[in-house]
Order: sequence, then C-alpha cells, then structure tokens
Amino acid sequence: MPCYAEVMEASLTRLADTGVELRHGLYQRFFAAYPERVAAFLCPDATSRRMTDETLQILYGLACEEDWVWTLVAELVATHRSYGDLPLAEYDGFVDLLVEELGQTLGAQWTPNCAAVWQRQAARLKAMIAKARADWDRVLPRTAAA
Repeated sequence: MPCYAEVMEASLTRLADTGVELRHGLYQRFFAAYPERVAAFLCPDATSRRMTDETLQILYGLACEEDWVWTLVAELVATHRSYGDLPLAEYDGFVDLLVEELGQTLGAQWTPNCAAVWQRQAARLKAMIAKARADWDRVLPRTAAA
C-alpha cells in the first residue's frame, strides 16, 4: 500500500483533473447543516476558497508529518474564537463534509483505501482541533458576556 501522502496527492491530482471546485458543494452542504453560520461569512467567495484550501493543505500536511500543521491549526482555532463559542461538532462536521464532498466528486476513483486514508487524517485533524481549543480555553478562558 502506498504511503498516506501519496494516496492523498493522487486524490488531489484527480480532483484537479475534474475541474470541479470542491468548495461549491462543500459550502452548500455546510450551510445546509449549519444555516446559522451563513451570516458569519461576509465574503463567502473568498472565505470558502481559503477555508477549503487550508483544510486540504492541513490534511495533506498531516499525512506528510509536517511540523507546521500544529501551529497553523492552533492559530486558526484562536482566530475562530472571535466568531463565538463554535461547537466542536461544527468543526468536526466541516472536516467530515470536506472528505465526503471529495469522495463524491471523485466518484468511482474514490476507493475504499483512499477513503480510509482521508478519514484517518480527518480524525487526526479533529483531535488536533479539540486539543487546540482546550489549550486556548485554558490559557485564555472565555468570560461571560456582560
């Protein structure tokens, strides 16, 4: 079996070959699952591009065991604190929806091995997000609204 990064890179190459922008289906699904978040996206075109690309890069970076991944995840979790107390289930939902949308977009090219590799990295990312959130909450506890 090829290494995780090779499987993911092949998937991303196949995605590029489709010409499909993953973000369109991803955000349609995300906003359907979390309609209260629509108002938080002041510039959905730019935000959807950035968040989709960052998440794909992080997942691939995890597969490559890149050192920068933790720092970026911790920074993004800190940034998202300004949007309120986002439930972990929402972070998890976004990651899961991205992997599901990738699988749907790749269709028959989305093999069980490919799905398992992406889901493994997704689980690692979700655990990392939970840790970053707990760390930030410990260092900078949220205060009740006055």
